[in-house]
Amino acid sequence: MSKPSNLIVEADGGSRGNPGPAGSGAVVIDADTGEVILEIARFIGVATNNVAEYLALKSGLEGALQINPEARILVRMDSKLVIEQMSGTWKIKHPDMIQLAAEVQNISRGHDIKFMWIPREENSRADALANKAMDESGDSTVSSEGEILRSPVAEFNQTAPSSVRAPGNVTAPLTTVVLIRHGRTHLTESKRISGRGGENPKLSDLGRIDARMAAQAVAQIGKTGPWSFLNPVSAIVASPIQRTLDTANIIANEVGLSVSTNDNIAEISFGDWDGSTNDEVRQNWPEEFAAWQGSWEVAPPNGESLEEFDERVMKGLFEIVEANAGKTVAVVSHVMPIRGIARRALDGGISAYWSPQISPCSISILRFWGTQAAEVITLNSTSHL
Repeated sequence: MSKPSNLIVEADGGSRGNPGPAGSGAVVIDADTGEVILEIARFIGVATNNVAEYLALKSGLEGALQINPEARILVRMDSKLVIEQMSGTWKIKHPDMIQLAAEVQNISRGHDIKFMWIPREENSRADALANKAMDESGDSTVSSEGEILRSPVAEFNQTAPSSVRAPGNVTAPLTTVVLIRHGRTHLTESKRISGRGGENPKLSDLGRIDARMAAQAVAQIGKTGPWSFLNPVSAIVASPIQRTLDTANIIANEVGLSVSTNDNIAEISFGDWDGSTNDEVRQNWPEEFAAWQGSWEVAPPNGESLEEFDERVMKGLFEIVEANAGKTVAVVSHVMPIRGIARRALDGGISAYWSPQISPCSISILRFWGTQAAEVITLNSTSHL
């Protein structure tokens, strides 16, 4: 079946309280036949009408471009503000609007998209979907065949921390960080310590299989599946160590992005212990091993202490957050950096460096508003493997 070459996006958003519980709705229509191809209802959380309207527009455009990225698209909305701002005739002044408008402009760049204002009574389908999202406090996307493409998500705020107990007056832009641990290597499979500055192995055959499954899961973010309510990944950053580069390149090939590196998210250095099993370390360095366990300051011989490592990883984290403000960025790293970044999001203690399980090619998703606030969406998800 050929893809429709002319599409209409009808979008609307609303808030009960302004700001208050908000929802957005969008409809994608085949302009040549009048057939409704896609209906999208998204619960936003607490937001203003204008934020909801911009998010409705963003959802509608993303849906239309997934149907046919080459299509000519006419956007119809009853929001004079959004239409005039996106047409370039009105200036954008509010910080929230500037960020959201920039996201829509990024999506629109290189595509044939026109904007048209319509009276409210002509936008009833999108309005009904926005109200549906507010009524049900959840998201859904339904195709023309009636297939539900997005599952409900409750208690999630698209632009601000979701919990009412989170800090107020958060002004920094949101960066969503998708953390992926690298796939298995021969050292992982033989249960040998593998840090920074050691052998630097490539992925094993099993590791490459796991990485391909992780890549498919990352590609679904913002589109379908359990994380369809997030924005899609638009950048990839990896540790410069070979196993993370191998994993990141497999993900990059799946999502059509390039990979940049950040030295500060490389694995901790285990020094002289690298390549040994835990039992060998206990046997050959009994006193050093005992002092190292549970310590913030003690390092392995010629290795890094947690104190040194944590400072390095926090620097790397906020370099990435600042460079990708307003985006969803995939960060391919190692057990210890992922634990450290999760520790920062949870404002946890030293035990966060050994309490969470972080499996090969697992996915953890965190949200950071600069250094002002953070939120954990999922930790060590392995359902894709």
